[in-house]
Amino acid sequence: MSSEKQLVTVRVARQIEAQIIKGRLESEGIPVLLSYESAGLVYGLMVDGIGEVRIMVPECLAEQAKEILEIGNESGNADEE
Repeated sequence: MSSEKQLVTVRVARQIEAQIIKGRLESEGIPVLLSYESAGLVYGLMVDGIGEVRIMVPECLAEQAKEILEIGNESGNADEE
């Protein structure tokens, strides 16, 4: 991913969820960068932002990425009905 493209955060998640989301978006042709503190990964912490993973995509693809993630959430909520 070129550093010239402005990146925006489309979601914040835990490490495992972030990896799944990254794979989903990349399968749709959207490049993804995960941004996180290494301490959260090493120690498994989720406190005050440590352990959170920001899922970032190019600004021009942010709306498309959000739509893909919303569709995934809707189809994943079958247990709640």
